[in-house]
Amino acid sequence: MGVVLNIEKGKRDAASIKDLIDLTSADMGRVNELILSKAGSDVEMIPEVANHLISSGGKRLRPMLTLAAAQMFGFAGENHVRLATSVEFMHTATLLHDDVVDESDLRRGKKTARTIWGNQASVLVGDFLLGQAFRMMVEVGSLEALDILSSAASIIAEGEVMQLAAAKNLDTTEDEHFAVIKAKTAALFSAAAEVGPVIAGASKNDKAALRSYGMNLGLAFQLIDDALDYGGSSKDLGKNVGDDFREGKVTLPVILSYRRGTTAERAFWKSAIEEGKTDDAALEKAVGLMVRHGAIADTIGRASHFGEIARDALAPLEQTPQKSALIDVIDFCISRVV
Repeated sequence: MGVVLNIEKGKRDAASIKDLIDLTSADMGRVNELILSKAGSDVEMIPEVANHLISSGGKRLRPMLTLAAAQMFGFAGENHVRLATSVEFMHTATLLHDDVVDESDLRRGKKTARTIWGNQASVLVGDFLLGQAFRMMVEVGSLEALDILSSAASIIAEGEVMQLAAAKNLDTTEDEHFAVIKAKTAALFSAAAEVGPVIAGASKNDKAALRSYGMNLGLAFQLIDDALDYGGSSKDLGKNVGDDFREGKVTLPVILSYRRGTTAERAFWKSAIEEGKTDDAALEKAVGLMVRHGAIADTIGRASHFGEIARDALAPLEQTPQKSALIDVIDFCISRVV
């Protein structure tokens, strides 16, 4: 059921971020050590819950962006490792909180922490990781980096509340949805990329370039996730396919399908999204309507558009191996569905 995807894409995915992985591998080794150290606590449940998600196989793309962006401008030292770890803790905390809000049962192919330890533990351990992230930011001693990441934390929370308010609301516009994903997802990509040149003492223009790159990469990344929920697999998505549909999330494929649909089709969407009639047959019908109205294809097209903006943001910068690797990340994000 759903959109047919290229079965060879997994090989292409691995190849497309190989240079980024290679360039940051030594630093990521230090990030991983710091993650294990800072996730520790005398309170037994904290490392259990934290390590459940931390060790579940995520690509750790966001901290690699921080490391590569710092390397790109010749940074030497350890502070990029602390900031990259802070970025990963912020992301992990967000996932723990998201799974509670969304009542998700699967994350990266494993049971979510909330299904094992409960909602309260997931929220509180997420808060602990945020606290550790801010402690590391302070240790770095850069007020500018602290401002960027702390602002991102606030914006992410706003995005979560915005998404909650938009849930099951089929009157949500495309612009409103972009505002949600800009806050919820793209803000952390942007901050992760920008703090690299910040601690490297790069120019204002260089910092702006990485900020724009990260923001538009994050928008592309989330739009592809929106598309994958209706045309991917659990392995690709890291959660159950159709979760957004079952949770009544009004993502871009839904917005486009609803607005382009007939009166009868809109009635179906109201029944599914607003009234929660989202069984397997309804999901299959939803995917069929999306294909009919080009909603998934257009979502991917918009993601590609933001990917091109991210590419253009880096264009004026000096050619380095890190710049090439960051451009490859754009192709990796888009290629998950094409």
